[in-house]
Amino acid sequence: MVLTLVMGCAQATPTVAPPTPTALPSTPTPTEAPTISVVDDAGRAVEITGVPERIISLAPSNTEVLFALGLGDKVVGVTDLCDYPEEAQEIEKVGFVEINLEKIVDLEPDLVLYIGGTAQLEKTQTMEDLGLTVLVLAPSDIEGIFADIELVGRTTGTEDEAADLVSELRARMDEVLSRVAQAKRQPLVFYELDATDPTRPWTAGPGSFIGALITMAGGVNLGASAEMEWAQFSTEEVIAQDPEIIILGDANYGVTAESVEERPGWGVITAVKGGAIYPIDDTLVSRPGPRIVDGLEELARIIHPELFK
Repeated sequence: MVLTLVMGCAQATPTVAPPTPTALPSTPTPTEAPTISVVDDAGRAVEITGVPERIISLAPSNTEVLFALGLGDKVVGVTDLCDYPEEAQEIEKVGFVEINLEKIVDLEPDLVLYIGGTAQLEKTQTMEDLGLTVLVLAPSDIEGIFADIELVGRTTGTEDEAADLVSELRARMDEVLSRVAQAKRQPLVFYELDATDPTRPWTAGPGSFIGALITMAGGVNLGASAEMEWAQFSTEEVIAQDPEIIILGDANYGVTAESVEERPGWGVITAVKGGAIYPIDDTLVSRPGPRIVDGLEELARIIHPELFK
């Protein structure tokens, strides 16, 4: 009887199928960061791997481009002269004329934005030899500035922001050019860069951003007759050409309209007699960055105030 009960219980117990093994999740195959190749203003082919997260700027204009594209939080090093925007003044300084290569390497940048010139290109090679990725920005005109903003956008994953910024800047520039086209005359303008020696002040000559901006703003650049991009003119030469407007790019360094009026011989100049001496923030017109259009607008208001009432 016991045997019969045991057999019955055994027969009554349902058979359970063995569990099906659960498939383990597959490990994703790691993908390499995308690499893009661009050509910088020095004609160098530069490969950028991934989106840069740590950027060093070796020129004030480059710093302004980065901040204008919303990349300020990725900037880990700037030059001693990078003072705009205000936040840039709090970033680690790496020198300027003499850049601190050791500090640059220690900051471990993914990308270094440099400027052009023979001396700079030699340092560019040195930085590349240290394993740094360097992009040279050296625009020669406003269109070059716009192109460089777009170039930085491509290399930093901010193409849309760069396109929007360039579109806005171009619209503002076109507005100035449209107004200036209505001007009835083009006054002669003397732009003073540096009057450390007031008898031979420095001015902007042909090929300079400042000279081009004066022309775009509806003026005639007195310095256009110079042989070089930056030139000194004697008091006698300035008096002989008799500018109708004097713009003080050295106003940031304490030069005033009153100090110009007090210079020996300058009282006969039309601009001095007419009180047409104006200060300007030189960084607006000398830095090849997004604020160059601010500078154009300011020059146009000075040269043709009747068009901007």
